[in-house]
Amino acid sequence: MKSVAVASRSFSKHLALRGELLKLYPDAKFNDEGLSLNGDTLVNFLKGYEKAITALETIDNKLLKQLPDLKVIGKYGVGLDMIDLDAMQRHNVKLGWTGGVNKRSVSELVVSFAISLLHRTVFSNSEVKSGKWYQVKGRQLSGCTFGIIGCGHIGKDLIKLLQPFDCKIIVNDIKIFPEFYKEYSITPVTLDELLAKSDVVTLHLPLDNSTKNILNKENLKLLKKDSILVNLARGGLIDEIELKYMIVNKKIAGVALDVFEQEPPQDKELLSLENVLVTPHIGGSTEEAILAMGMAAIGGLDKNKNASEYK
Repeated sequence: MKSVAVASRSFSKHLALRGELLKLYPDAKFNDEGLSLNGDTLVNFLKGYEKAITALETIDNKLLKQLPDLKVIGKYGVGLDMIDLDAMQRHNVKLGWTGGVNKRSVSELVVSFAISLLHRTVFSNSEVKSGKWYQVKGRQLSGCTFGIIGCGHIGKDLIKLLQPFDCKIIVNDIKIFPEFYKEYSITPVTLDELLAKSDVVTLHLPLDNSTKNILNKENLKLLKKDSILVNLARGGLIDEIELKYMIVNKKIAGVALDVFEQEPPQDKELLSLENVLVTPHIGGSTEEAILAMGMAAIGGLDKNKNASEYK
């Protein structure tokens, strides 16, 4: 039986990660052609291998039925929405995954986006490049009300990063973390209250049936007209059609999106709006985060759990 196949394109082209994996698995196979592997192409790539490293590839029951030799998946990246955990449990395929290894990379980008939107730097940059020169008034992040939806690894790290800005931080999460909230003077609130009170709203949730379009036509209207919204989690968390309506009709001051329901995004009108800052899913794409995620995936090949334990 063959040892390890790396389906992830990002991992495969990272020389340091390749070197670390080859120390442990000299015959490891990499996705050197840079193919987007899914369905039959992913089956053919992984067939005969006992272990695999995947990232954005879909792992479901149909795939696993065709890979009887596969015993372990090391997950490169922190999202599990591409993996059917029930199917993995059913086929006795174990999962090596470490949450939050890219948290500082994401947290820093959230703060960067928030400051850019509040100070209107993207708009000012465009104006100057078009030949215009005038002062644009913005706002400070310091002292604002910062609403965090999802207080997991990234949400907690963001709270720590925000401490010097003296923001009033409010959070909404299905779980309560009383000791952490007390230590950092955090106020837990309902989702509606968070949307209505925040100057900055940011999402840090997984995408599943319970969070799909968690921000929608009914509750997006609760946002203050001078508030900004930042999403570096998953595109499906926000109703993008309603969000565009909010932006076009000046019912929200600005939006920063690193993720979209469809990637790459096809709504050119949304992308072209002056108060919309967009990036191509780079939240966890710092060199430090990539290395940490890769090493976690390598470690997960030998230190792993039943998939049901991650639910």
